Amino acid sequence: MPFADELIGTNTAQRLVTAIARAAPGHDLVALRAALGALTGLTLRERADLLRDALLSDLPGSYDDVAEVVRAAAVGSEPFDGWLIWPVTAAIAQKAIADNTSAAFDDAMDVMAELTQRLSAEFAIRALLRHDLDRALPIVQQWTASSDVDVRRLATEGTRPYLPWATRVPQILARPGVTVPVLNALYRDDSEYVRRSVANHLNDLSRDQPDLVVDTARRWLATPGAQTRQLVRHGLRTLVKHGHRGALELLGFAPATVKIDGPVLDQTVIPYGGTLAFSATVHNPGPEPARLAIDYVVHHRRADGSLSGKTFKLTTRTLAAGETMTVSREHSFRPITTRRYYPGGHAVALQVNGLTTDPVDFELLVPDQQASFGDDI
Repeated sequence: MPFADELIGTNTAQRLVTAIARAAPGHDLVALRAALGALTGLTLRERADLLRDALLSDLPGSYDDVAEVVRAAAVGSEPFDGWLIWPVTAAIAQKAIADNTSAAFDDAMDVMAELTQRLSAEFAIRALLRHDLDRALPIVQQWTASSDVDVRRLATEGTRPYLPWATRVPQILARPGVTVPVLNALYRDDSEYVRRSVANHLNDLSRDQPDLVVDTARRWLATPGAQTRQLVRHGLRTLVKHGHRGALELLGFAPATVKIDGPVLDQTVIPYGGTLAFSATVHNPGPEPARLAIDYVVHHRRADGSLSGKTFKLTTRTLAAGETMTVSREHSFRPITTRRYYPGGHAVALQVNGLTTDPVDFELLVPDQQASFGDDI
């Protein structure tokens, strides 16, 4: 992932200053120019907020005044796209909320749609959704019929319950299914870009409303498009990892009577930064083929000594009657920025169609134990 200064750095901020200066020559843009030197050390969101606030400080007029400047900048000779759009759309949203009129709100929604192809307005629109979800949703629903693929994607991406990098919209979380009509309109969209957003939105919903998600996916599969099954698989991915019976059955992974031997570990003491290698055999003793979703669960040790399971995809396979297969995997404990590994007891288990085996224990060494462990082997 790019660093914050690669997305909203001084070059981006300078382009914003130049574009606004040409669109509003009567303003000194003191705050925006000062913000150029204040970006260091800030997160991406903090940089966007800093430029948003500076823009609002330098353009103190009414909502209409600010929107006029933004639209003038958008049609000006200076490039007006990329990450500078985030603070711009955020300023428009905040100004419309402060104006607190229907006209300003509706026009701000129009600006979101106008600018979203320059950089997605999915982050800025969240403020408008929080301010008046009931007014926003009919407009969003209209976007689902837009000829512009970026506007259609904004409809589903901007309303995601757990959109990464974005603020939450409590009103969406509190009203289960309120965004499903948007997804209903887009799940057969011609664009993979839009369909992937629909799948991610569906996966977001599965955190809190798994049964609603399964029912929605089942309804889509009854009237599918060419890519609906693929979309549903992606949208149900978290439920499948968690072994949700309805999601598994909808995807064809019915409860199966299989015999599992394992997982068998190559070694039960793993050096810090090392690799856990394991294998297992899966046998279908029944008279019918069994379609299997085979995952594995690593029970990571937490700082307090408790264990927390995380499921990883392994394979899918149809096992013929009487057939036996062997699965194997190497799982790395190389240090990464998104997870901290704590030494001590861990465990690993196999998960087949949502049912897990008994976990098998292993120990992860602390870094300074690695040398002595290596001497022993």
